Amino acid sequence: MELKQLQYFMAICEELHFTRAAEKMGVSPPNISQQIRRLEEELGVLLFDRVGKKIVLTEAGTILQKHAAAMFGHLQQATDAIVDLKHMQGGSLSIGVLPGDAEFMFKAFILNFHQTYPTISLSLLETMKITEQVLDRSIDFGVTVGPVIDTRITSIPLYHEEFSLAVSKNDPLATESFIPLNKLQTLKMVMFPPDHQYRMLIDRFCMDQGFTLQPHMVTTTLSSLLQMVQSGFGSCILPKMLLDNLHHSDIKVLDLRHPTPSQDFCLIYRNDRYVGYAMRTFIKTLRAYIETAINDSKS
Repeated sequence: MELKQLQYFMAICEELHFTRAAEKMGVSPPNISQQIRRLEEELGVLLFDRVGKKIVLTEAGTILQKHAAAMFGHLQQATDAIVDLKHMQGGSLSIGVLPGDAEFMFKAFILNFHQTYPTISLSLLETMKITEQVLDRSIDFGVTVGPVIDTRITSIPLYHEEFSLAVSKNDPLATESFIPLNKLQTLKMVMFPPDHQYRMLIDRFCMDQGFTLQPHMVTTTLSSLLQMVQSGFGSCILPKMLLDNLHHSDIKVLDLRHPTPSQDFCLIYRNDRYVGYAMRTFIKTLRAYIETAINDSKS
C-alpha cells in the first residue's frame, strides 16, 4: 500500500468521481483508476461500488477512508509541528469570516494584531462556507455563528451578539430607550440584501413574530446604511456592540425587545490540526480583543 495510492483514494472519496479526482491530483483518469485497482487487488476487496453513473464507498472503503484520514491528519500535524519548531516566533494563518464581519469586527483587530506580532502573517477571507473550508483545510480558522456540531471540529465560544435599532437623532423615536420588535413593521427601514447573514437573522426573528419586513432601501455596505440613518432616510438594525462602538453623535441606538434578535459566535478549527505558536497566539489575542470590545460597549 503506497502513500500515493492512498492520496488518490482520498481524492476519489471527496469527489466521488474518478475524472474529477484525477483532475484534482493532476493525473490522467486511467492512471488513477489503475492505482485504485492495484490497491483493491492488494487488499482483496472492492473499495467503490458503481451505481449507475455514480460511485459509492463500500464498507471496506469506508473503513479505509476513516483510517487514511487519521493517518493524513497525523502527517499534517507532524509537518505543522516541525514548521512551528523552525519558526517559533512566526507563521501564517488564514481566517474565514462571514461577509461583512471583516469590516464590522476584524478590521481593527487585524491591524492591532499585525502591529503586536509582525512576524505572524494573517489573511482574512469572507465566505459563507466557513465550516466546509475549515474541514477541507483551505482555511485554518473560522469565525462563524454557532453552534457548530461536528466531531471533526473544535469550537471555542467567542461572544453573544444582540441587535439594536439605529435611528437618526432627529427621529421622534430618539427619545425612546427601546422598542418592541413588532413595531419595526411600521418603520421606514434600510437593510442589507436578503442573503446577508444579518438580514437573514432579522427576517427569521420577524417571521417568528408573524410579520415580514419590507425595507424601503437595500444596500450592501455598512457605510451607506449609516449614512441613510444619519440623514433621516430610515432606520437600520445592526449588532449592538458595533453601534455602541461607532460613537456617532447623529445616531441614537435603541434596544429591541420582545424578543431581542441575537446569535452566538464561535471560533472553529479542525481537531486534528496542530495548534502551534501562531494559532495559540491568535486565539488568545482574539478572545482578549473581543472581551475588551464587549466591556467598552457596556461602559
